[in-house]
Amino acid sequence: MSRRSTARGHKAKPRTVLTLVGAGLLVTAVTVTAANMASAGQTAGPPPQSARPFHAQGVDPSATGADHAVFVQGNELDGNTIHAFERADDGTLTAAGTYPTGGKGGDQVDAPTDSLASQGSLVYDDASGTLLAVNAGSDTVTSFKVRGRTLMDPHVTHSGGKFPASIAVSGNIAYVMNAGGEGSVQGFEITGAGLTPLEGTHRSLGLENEDVPLFSSSPGEVEFTPDGAALVVTTKSANTLEVFPMNDDGTPAVQEPVVSKSAGGVPFAVTFDEDGRMLVAEAEKSTVSVYEVAEDGTVEPVQTPLANGQDTLCWLERAGDFFFGGSTGSSTLSGYTRDEHGELVLTSENGLAAEPSENSRGVIDIAVTRDAEFVYVQNATSGTVDGFRVGEDGLLTKVTTADGLPAFGESGMEGIAAV
Repeated sequence: MSRRSTARGHKAKPRTVLTLVGAGLLVTAVTVTAANMASAGQTAGPPPQSARPFHAQGVDPSATGADHAVFVQGNELDGNTIHAFERADDGTLTAAGTYPTGGKGGDQVDAPTDSLASQGSLVYDDASGTLLAVNAGSDTVTSFKVRGRTLMDPHVTHSGGKFPASIAVSGNIAYVMNAGGEGSVQGFEITGAGLTPLEGTHRSLGLENEDVPLFSSSPGEVEFTPDGAALVVTTKSANTLEVFPMNDDGTPAVQEPVVSKSAGGVPFAVTFDEDGRMLVAEAEKSTVSVYEVAEDGTVEPVQTPLANGQDTLCWLERAGDFFFGGSTGSSTLSGYTRDEHGELVLTSENGLAAEPSENSRGVIDIAVTRDAEFVYVQNATSGTVDGFRVGEDGLLTKVTTADGLPAFGESGMEGIAAV
């Protein structure tokens, strides 16, 4: 599923280093010079060209796809793949093949559980039936046509920067967030022949990372506002929300983002409620803040950070009237909804939407089905994906676990999309 006031200077800034200690997050303001610690296989070569005859490993290409599917990005360093699952009506998953992307996965420096340290690295666009995947280790993006559980017609395009880690879609426009180096966003048109770069859309984020960034100093997500009028980027250690107001032709209306300070520490993931208000997950104290995004790109807090009592909240997705967040430090899922006054509240007293389990360690990225009936969660340390049914009270009931996926080690899976 597709998901999301002064200009920034470019002077050296203190960065916030995030370190998981046991199940906790130690946040220390220090100046960091991150060595270029690219994992094996992360050296970028010439941008690959699309497309070529293509078949999934272990799948008959003439097979008819199922109506519903879940796709998981393996993010393997020696060759990124998409793992396809058939999704039954009751939410259970059945493995349905593995598809190479034609690029390489990546691993950010010192990442504790999440190699890409981002949300939105694998995105399904319902309007065009296209799945978009980042290849962080080769600075490319791959697009597939989706037919049920089958992926077809891959096209590989250079991302316009270093270490692509997140993608946002609005209409026929996609923006890729590059986390390496100075950081950047680059716009593309979604076409029948893959992604076509849009002239005049490349914008710097003014960061000072190595080509393979330190996980705590990389940006967390790029997302469009629901009306497509603005593009939002979160930056973790800078503690900022950076907004590009957009022109009607899909180009940013400004050369530099409009920068606002985050209400909570270490902003990571972004989602929106039905009224277009922006919800931001903040890792430092596992909080969610709510904002209004103005036409000029300024961001105004409308609700102060709400803590969930868990450890290292990074991921956040909407499912109808509810929102679900993943806290990797405690390997837990939290649920949120709006009360009768429109305020964001937790769906349970202890902050949990589902009880944690031993086979679900290292909770990271989240995907929600189009009907908001099921939520799927990656468990990086376990190498599993859990599927949950959403209850009327916003609590989650586990219905399936898929295993055998790339667990976090030298790198690990990250990125999940539900169709």
